[in-house]
Amino acid sequence: MTVRELQVELGERRYPIRIGRGLLDDPAALAALVTGRHALVVTDANVAPHYLARVQAALSGKTTGTVVLPAGEQEKTLARFGDVMAALAALGASRDATVVALGGGVVGDLAGFAAACWMRGVRFVQLPTTLLAMVDSSVGGKTAVDLPQGKNLVGAFHQPAAVLADVATLDTLPPRELRAGLAEVVKYGAIGDAAFFGWLEEHAEALLARDPDALAHAIATSCAHKAGIVARDETEQGERMLLNFGHTFGHAIETQQGYGGLLHGEAIAVGMVLAARLSADLGRAPWSDTARLAALLGRLELPVELPPGLSGDALLARMRLDKKAVSGAVRLILWNGLGRAEVVNGVADADILPVLEP
Repeated sequence: MTVRELQVELGERRYPIRIGRGLLDDPAALAALVTGRHALVVTDANVAPHYLARVQAALSGKTTGTVVLPAGEQEKTLARFGDVMAALAALGASRDATVVALGGGVVGDLAGFAAACWMRGVRFVQLPTTLLAMVDSSVGGKTAVDLPQGKNLVGAFHQPAAVLADVATLDTLPPRELRAGLAEVVKYGAIGDAAFFGWLEEHAEALLARDPDALAHAIATSCAHKAGIVARDETEQGERMLLNFGHTFGHAIETQQGYGGLLHGEAIAVGMVLAARLSADLGRAPWSDTARLAALLGRLELPVELPPGLSGDALLARMRLDKKAVSGAVRLILWNGLGRAEVVNGVADADILPVLEP
């Protein structure tokens, strides 16, 4: 497979996104990402048995440490952040240290936040091993940990020095995790690329079957959209908010379930359908587009309905604490139909609550 390379350009700063097969089998390329003496590799218990040894071997000429976290969103906490900071201290990590995030979105978010905070910011490299991390969380410099009150409430913008997406790691990804990542791929079509959405409709089964060419195209297209938006709005003052389509609803679901129910991508799938339904209820978008979105997500074996047992009032309260909320008022990403998302303020609770009811 040909290695595809994109650039995230942020004024005078830039960094590469490399997408290909076997990138973790290139010791020289991995070692080149660590420019100083110290490297701390952060991973989790699911990923470490598969890929940690080869990353450690590639960095054998450096002074390295490792943190292996338990797997799961419930581990993205201030306590685990403290564990990573303690590991950096034990390593004697200096200002030229590199934090290497080897794993999915939880590992990338937490390791990146640690890199942002250690000595007020050190180098950080993303080695995403899940589809969701490859197409979304590894690109753009959003780092954070969760609180019991909500997702990603404590964090910082801290851009990686590079992103290496080795699609061979998807071979060991559980099917449910692969499907969860496809929700974020669908999001890019939904918010701004109706043609890509149509391509996804044509290739849904190939993606589920892990067809390498289909996956590579989906990853590269998603990363290109993400890179372009981040370049235009690095700190989420405007256009970048559109990347949160479905996320205000989805994060509320995750938090209300205590991060022990739906996976992130599954919650986002439900959230996108809820946002589309609300858009149609408000007369902003045709119901036919909501039906297309729900149908595609269903073909990708993703949930499209709220899990049972969740209170609409409780979910709305969670949504008010979302990072995009202003003065306690919910700010939503809705759409005017496929490929036409927008930021909407001032949607009344009375309009939101009906879509939160089973």
